[in-house]
Amino acid sequence: MAHPLTTPFSRAAPPWPRTAFIGIGRVAVVLAPALKRLGVPIVALASRQATAAQHLAGQLHDAAVLSAQEAVDRAELVWLTVPDDAIAPTTAALRWRPGQTVVHCSGATELTALQAAADAGAVVAGFHPLQIFSDPELAAQRLAGSSVAIEAGGPAEALLQRIAAGLGLAVLRLPPGSRALYHAGAAYAASYLLALLDEAAAVWRTLGIDEAAALRALLPLAHLTLDAAGQRGLAQAQAGPIARGDAGVVRRQIDALAGIGAPHAALYREMGRRQLELARRAGRLDAAALARLAAALGVQDEA
Repeated sequence: MAHPLTTPFSRAAPPWPRTAFIGIGRVAVVLAPALKRLGVPIVALASRQATAAQHLAGQLHDAAVLSAQEAVDRAELVWLTVPDDAIAPTTAALRWRPGQTVVHCSGATELTALQAAADAGAVVAGFHPLQIFSDPELAAQRLAGSSVAIEAGGPAEALLQRIAAGLGLAVLRLPPGSRALYHAGAAYAASYLLALLDEAAAVWRTLGIDEAAALRALLPLAHLTLDAAGQRGLAQAQAGPIARGDAGVVRRQIDALAGIGAPHAALYREMGRRQLELARRAGRLDAAALARLAAALGVQDEA
């Protein structure tokens, strides 16, 4: 019988690598303390904004504020939390060594931006938390339970998977060359929602309803819609005239929107076309109802 101390559940985890952050913006001020709470040793911070680095170092206690090269020299795991356009030139300006792991946190930038590190023998990877960092305090509170897109191989993948598990993040694995599409898809669920709410508020402004009043009314509706999608899926969560097959209402809405400007009606038609596909997938409307909706929207029925 195996000795209790040799069971898989008691096997000690490997030590965390010495870690540095280059670029102390909103992502770093959330991620570095979260890693510190996991027990990851944050040994160095580097930033062109010395005040930001010093402030974060004060929270982490053991991290030194150094130049970017000094931070690279001191660390085994380096996070490049700099703006997208700065990833490649920052990487190219630094001296890397074999065995290091270099990670960027961009959703849209490919790992080729880290090629200079890879050429020096470092392992490169991407780790993009699907979270809104415009309010770092709120992002820190909501980090656990979010998802993270990881692109890595070998030991780096195992390390980032372990970090993700420790932070309570669900992992999405990205194939090489897919980051622009991945990030574009994520944008629809983030800032593009704001564009749709802005359109709704613009329509209501023509009725004398200001933006503050519109948001008070519309945000609860948006939250309910998202909750329904989480519970029932996209197609089954759909409500409104298209979900009901009410082509007459759709026509009247298009006419009303055209009256305040053609772009309003055009956006409604495009969004309505996508809703029509959801209605088709939901399976609650017959072919005749779907055809009437397609005609009202001015699109070809593909049934």
